[in-house]
Amino acid sequence: MTISPSARPSRWPVWLCWLAMVLDGFDLVVLGTVIPTLIKTGELGFDAVGATFVATISLVGVGLGALFIAPLSDRFGRRNLLVACVLWFSLLTLAVVWAPNVAVFGALRLLAGAGLGACLPAALAYMNDYAPASSAGKSTTRTMTGYHVGAVATAFLAMTVIPDWRIMFVVGGVAGLILAPFLWFKLPETLPAARAAGTEEQTGFRSLAKKPYPLLAAAIGAASFMGLLLVYGLNTWLPQLMASAGYPVSAGLSLLLVLNMGAVAGLIIAGILADKHGTKPIVLLWFGLSAVCLALLSVKVDNAVLLNVIVFVTGVFVFSSQVLVYAWVSQLFPARLRATALGFAAGVGRVGAIVGPAVTGGLVAAGIAYPWGFYVFAAAGALAVAALLAVPRAVAPDRTEAPVS
Repeated sequence: MTISPSARPSRWPVWLCWLAMVLDGFDLVVLGTVIPTLIKTGELGFDAVGATFVATISLVGVGLGALFIAPLSDRFGRRNLLVACVLWFSLLTLAVVWAPNVAVFGALRLLAGAGLGACLPAALAYMNDYAPASSAGKSTTRTMTGYHVGAVATAFLAMTVIPDWRIMFVVGGVAGLILAPFLWFKLPETLPAARAAGTEEQTGFRSLAKKPYPLLAAAIGAASFMGLLLVYGLNTWLPQLMASAGYPVSAGLSLLLVLNMGAVAGLIIAGILADKHGTKPIVLLWFGLSAVCLALLSVKVDNAVLLNVIVFVTGVFVFSSQVLVYAWVSQLFPARLRATALGFAAGVGRVGAIVGPAVTGGLVAAGIAYPWGFYVFAAAGALAVAALLAVPRAVAPDRTEAPVS
């Protein structure tokens, strides 16, 4: 369901959805920035096993939110869900500051993740309701630049506050509390609850089981699984992988920053190319090049400039690959199923997001994280290409329904 041009009086929706993605970017990176410090100091009882538990349980929460909370925006409205979830995430993120041990830390991250997990599908569904069909790729990728700007800002902040890791969670929680009132007062609703309720029987996961969606959903889900395995595996463990390779911790954090700077550049380029040449060929190319770049990182590079270039280019392809999956979902499913389909893709993807850090954490605990972590990541990129090749050649539901006045 799209908004008519006359209903677009300001840029508030664009910027507010972008800022919601900044929060998601914070959550993506924050554990990766504090884990090395917590493992090194042993604070709260952290070790490699405890860090893997926390990283995994956090993503369980995000996956549950994407699967079971995000689809509610197809029934009750995008804005209502965004505001509620941002408030929930922010309060529980602040509570992490007072966690007395690893178990409570993990429980709070689980609950916070459930709220945040619904934000990404709801925000992307909102922007695809709001944007013209001809710019769906750019709309999605530009919104998702906030995701990686948040990740870059978080990595930069971590470099200045180590070892005071609690400041990271204070900043994230307070930022969300500031954002929530603006979401409520400045976002027009693109999918009013009253209209969505009138089509309740046409929404939800059961609709994804009806032709032509089952094969499409399976292929998109598999690609999203691999894509988020890469995104979360790299952002959670890249500093530790580089430490395992013999680089100093500070170098690992700076490379995390470079990785996400590449992601922002990649999103802008990918959106333009997807709208010009079609999303499918670009996402296939992007995942293929991701696999190549990740394989290159399995080779120790002594030249700092060359290493930074490789990591930057890896960021260009890896992160925008996953966002192109979301852009394609928004194009392939009608408005009444958009948040449900995005929630499904994100939710299945979050399983990959759990598997990525868990497998990498296991490799870290076993002392073989480098180079085997990058072998696993390269294989995931190749498998994503295989999954997307199974998407039907022609699936074209009606993208635009009656405009909202």
